[in-house]
Amino acid sequence: MTRDLAFEGPPDHRPLRVLVLNPGSSTLKAAVVEPPGRRALATATVEWGPDASRASGRATGVADVLSAVEAAGVARGSIDAVGHRVVHGGTRFVYPTLLEDATVNDIEALAPLAPLHTRISVDTIRAARRALPGIPHVAAFDTAFHADLPPAGYRYPVPEAWYRDWGIRRFGFHGLSVAWSVTRAAELLGRPVAGLRLVVAHLGSGCSVTAVDGGRSVDTSMGMTPLEGLMMGTRAGSIDPGILLALLGDGRASPAELEDVLDHRSGLLGVSGHSADVRELLIAEGAGDSAATLALKLFVRRAAAAIAAAATCLPAIDAVVFTGGIGENAGRVRARIAASLAVLGIPSIPDGDVDEDMVLTDAAKAPAVARIKAREDIVIAEAVRSALLYARAGRRTSRAET
Repeated sequence: MTRDLAFEGPPDHRPLRVLVLNPGSSTLKAAVVEPPGRRALATATVEWGPDASRASGRATGVADVLSAVEAAGVARGSIDAVGHRVVHGGTRFVYPTLLEDATVNDIEALAPLAPLHTRISVDTIRAARRALPGIPHVAAFDTAFHADLPPAGYRYPVPEAWYRDWGIRRFGFHGLSVAWSVTRAAELLGRPVAGLRLVVAHLGSGCSVTAVDGGRSVDTSMGMTPLEGLMMGTRAGSIDPGILLALLGDGRASPAELEDVLDHRSGLLGVSGHSADVRELLIAEGAGDSAATLALKLFVRRAAAAIAAAATCLPAIDAVVFTGGIGENAGRVRARIAASLAVLGIPSIPDGDVDEDMVLTDAAKAPAVARIKAREDIVIAEAVRSALLYARAGRRTSRAET
């Protein structure tokens, strides 16, 4: 930690250059950003398939993205710091955090709360610290955006002792993506963040919906773990807990078997029987595949229901934002979800694919519908800059006091 706290900024007064590593449930994305700038100097993506936790090629992910970044003209030696996306910070990690061995171990201890994600993040962090020693590494947490959820948003309807003694509560996820969507939606709509009421649907391999009032998360669909809520690529989302009790009670499934099925063999993959990829399912639907058709119908229904539920936590809706791999790129799915929300006054939208951020309806009329590319890299890079400035200021304060 002493080495990291001694960081004085990049040489020659140039902007801080941050390598952002964003390990998700299907990819490792990398970008080099100089905050507060938004332009990515280089980007790279390693595809791990629909279930990264079971991908055989993850061990070389960091080396692969570093090679791609260097091939794009960014020398490894010019990187000043590394920012890491971490899905679950629990109640302990609610701010960007400088990483040292003990901190990484503490993050790893949270793995049972997000088994598909945390081990991947920890493996990525350790690989990156080996590959890029001598510079600060900072973790930014998806759960942090939801740290100020109101009690009605984070408590479950279970005995109070479960919360008090065992910490059973909702945390929420995709916070880095939601934070960017809020910023970008304000720009697209020409409105201040403080006055916006948004429902942000992050739809990808993992899916969640968040109600945001004036920049603050007030409700979100994922819970204590990233398994609750919407139907996802390989995850079931919310199902009747009585099903699990019945299967456990009569011995048809063990806890380990249930975890495997709910995390790895459910969702779009489980219903379609062959794919968690919406692109493949849309092709199969067009060819008359009834299972693919049902999987997509279920996905649309679950997403629309979550958006409608989130809307009830807001005094009004200024916009619904679609982001994430499916939300950004699957125009037909996005349009079907919007059509299902017509009863709430959500206008219809075109079903074509778009490749830039835009308001898909009349921006002057609420509720609007927007498509926004997920840019966690910008949020993470700024978090790195803030953490380093804070650490440096703290060190200088200590010197002055002594």
